[in-house]
Amino acid sequence: MSLFKARDWWSAALGEGEEFDQGCLCVGDVDNSGTGHDKVVVGSYMGMLRIFSPHTNKSSEGGVADAQLLEVQLQNAIIQVEVGKFVSCSELLHLAVLHPRKLSVYSVSGTAGNVEHGDQYQLKLVYEHNLKRTACNMTYGTFGGVTGHHSLCIQSMDGMLMFFEQDSYSFGRFLPGFLLPGPLIYNSRTDSFLTVSSALQLESYKYETLSVATEAESRQDPDLPLKTGGKRLMPDWTLVLGEQALDLSVPSFSHSSASIFVLGERNLYCLRDNGQIRFMKKLEFNPSCFLPYASVSDGITNLLLGNHTNMLLVYQDVTLKWAAQLPFVPVAVRVANFLELKGAVVSLSSEGHLLCSYMGTDPSFFTTPKVDAREADYEQVDAEMKKLQKVIREVTRTQGGRPNSLTADKITSTYILCLLFKQLTEVFSLVVRCQKYQRLTEFQRFIFNYYIYLIFSVFVFFFFSLATIWLKFQTSNRVPRVLQSRFSLPLSLVCVPSSPTKTTKFKITVDTNQPPVNLTAIFPEFSSKSEDKDGNTLAFQFLSGAKVTVLASKTSQRYRVQSDSFEDMWLVVKELVQRFDQHFAKLGIKDFKKSFSGPLPLQEYFLSVDHHFQLRVNAQQYQDLLSERAVQFRAIQRRLLTRFKDKTPAPLQSLDTLLDATYSQVMALAEAAEENRAQLEEAFVRLRSATHLLVLLLSLWQGLTPDQTAILEATLLPLLQDTPQLGWEESCDAAVSHLLRSCLSRNPKDQATSLAQAGGPVLSFPRDTERLKKHIALMCDRIAKGGRLTLASEANAQVPIQVGQTHKITLIHSPFNTHTHTHTPYGSFSLG
Repeated sequence: MSLFKARDWWSAALGEGEEFDQGCLCVGDVDNSGTGHDKVVVGSYMGMLRIFSPHTNKSSEGGVADAQLLEVQLQNAIIQVEVGKFVSCSELLHLAVLHPRKLSVYSVSGTAGNVEHGDQYQLKLVYEHNLKRTACNMTYGTFGGVTGHHSLCIQSMDGMLMFFEQDSYSFGRFLPGFLLPGPLIYNSRTDSFLTVSSALQLESYKYETLSVATEAESRQDPDLPLKTGGKRLMPDWTLVLGEQALDLSVPSFSHSSASIFVLGERNLYCLRDNGQIRFMKKLEFNPSCFLPYASVSDGITNLLLGNHTNMLLVYQDVTLKWAAQLPFVPVAVRVANFLELKGAVVSLSSEGHLLCSYMGTDPSFFTTPKVDAREADYEQVDAEMKKLQKVIREVTRTQGGRPNSLTADKITSTYILCLLFKQLTEVFSLVVRCQKYQRLTEFQRFIFNYYIYLIFSVFVFFFFSLATIWLKFQTSNRVPRVLQSRFSLPLSLVCVPSSPTKTTKFKITVDTNQPPVNLTAIFPEFSSKSEDKDGNTLAFQFLSGAKVTVLASKTSQRYRVQSDSFEDMWLVVKELVQRFDQHFAKLGIKDFKKSFSGPLPLQEYFLSVDHHFQLRVNAQQYQDLLSERAVQFRAIQRRLLTRFKDKTPAPLQSLDTLLDATYSQVMALAEAAEENRAQLEEAFVRLRSATHLLVLLLSLWQGLTPDQTAILEATLLPLLQDTPQLGWEESCDAAVSHLLRSCLSRNPKDQATSLAQAGGPVLSFPRDTERLKKHIALMCDRIAKGGRLTLASEANAQVPIQVGQTHKITLIHSPFNTHTHTHTPYGSFSLG
């Protein structure tokens, strides 16, 4: 942003709801006053024509009204206005107004007033031309070297140049290879016309070449033979720009600084009259308009350039000399001489803001408003400090002065991490890593005295509710330290209360040895929205749309979890089991037991396995088909290239059609492969959820210890994600096979032989999942018959981690507000 703003000398707001563009502004002595002072002519797309003579107004009343000479509502939209000598046998300046289907030339005259209302101005039509084609823009000049008057050239929307000499039509020519109209300008030094074609190249056509070219009575294909006499129209020279041009300008200040300026979307070009580049400047902004103007130094051209950041930049060749802030984005800029100000910058916005300004050092001094300082409540701060110190002491009382891993024992949505250091650290950083399909939505940091609070919230997309925190910091002695913690996220992040469902596909029953408890006491954050006041039924709806219902039996000690989605039940079953342990532990019951009576839902689990494997097979097939079509595509390209390079090319024999068809097949296969990849990622997440549920049920069924459960989980979940080289099926099959040959083997000799092996076979993509499912079923059967999961390295003692400095760490929880939902009443029922 510039330090200085463009100093406002005179401004006006033109109409309401009108639109303006690049050609709607011009300046000149349109009323032929003889003083040499310019007037500002503005036309709008709504057909309103206005003429101003800006001047400073000492009083506050009537500033714009006094400066406005004329305002006329024309019948058609105004595309462009120009001031020149457009009437034969007259040296006076006239106003040319271009409409979509008409060119009108007016004379503007003023009559001295005899009363206090001042001078009166009139707009009189001199002549007009009705156009057969829709106009786009126009330019004027002394075409053919004729002096004393100006001719007009109009470019139509279909690429025809129409030439007019005063009140008569001369001829028309179609530009070769035309697609869309570009900017048009006349170069009087070479008597040529410049435009930018749809091929993104600057083209120059001499007036003499245009006059003797083929007559353009009707547009015809340039590749066809000429039907009438004349030469085929060809440009004198071209220059490839590689981008669309916004505007062209050919200033004629002196022959020593003869240049052609082209404003592109990303670059500014300065060319000689023969098309050679003098210099080029890459722009770091989006330009909107520009205007070259005379410089006091010979051979140098100054340049005004407006951009879409409301800036007006002044360049001297490629050097930036000044930058000023405008109150709008300019679409047109001109330099004018007024009675009270020479060299004023006239700029116009697309909404009709007209501004006459000049460059000057008028800085904008912004002062921050004074804020009423409030005294700190020291009593409140001291009470908060004592509370935090108490929490820290309770957590670190049994830790022996060493930092322990963070734990989350309350169900919340926001976690506040509080750290107390003996000496405040200077450099620290926090990394929070969640499992796939989780993301951090909020992160804040607060520093208060010697406490550092880190507040964050995590949003979970699918089924995993675990996150890991790494805190990396340096102590005052520049010693690096790292703290790591893994904790569970609240269930209320991924689901909301819902109405229970009676009929479902999948059901799981958990048995306990204690009387049934109220489910609203186990899940207090969902109690306010529960429809069952007795606490026997509770339903959860995940953000993905799946519903899970929990039922507590009134007569027995059993709990049923049911849902139409097998994978979605894992999170609810895990939370139910964990909260049972916490609930009965608080009651002081030490002999609490929970179990699963079976049978294991292996067939339901194998559905997830087959679905995941089928998507992997599809991905491999898409990859093979893409490789095959790519080879075919390159072969066709080589044949076409050989045909095109041949001096006597043979017929294509539909090779171009085959190339287009192959390209369409490649794109369709790529889109299908990308869609399959997204489905594969989701299927792997659901497979992990189903595997977690199977491990949990198996541990409840056979009463596995935490170490045995960890071995089983590592066996069935050997990968965190699939890769093209290694997938879940072959990895899991290898791990399960190792358990069957080692700790779960019936023959001790096989177990010893398996443990003595240093390696195993190379893992490859399986043909199907039959072997894997057979091994998983066999593993569950052997565990059910008394097999126990052990590792040969269990006897190795773990080496404790040494920490150089004592750090105290705790986790404080804040309450979570659940969403508000309205449900219909639902009756309670018992389990059989």
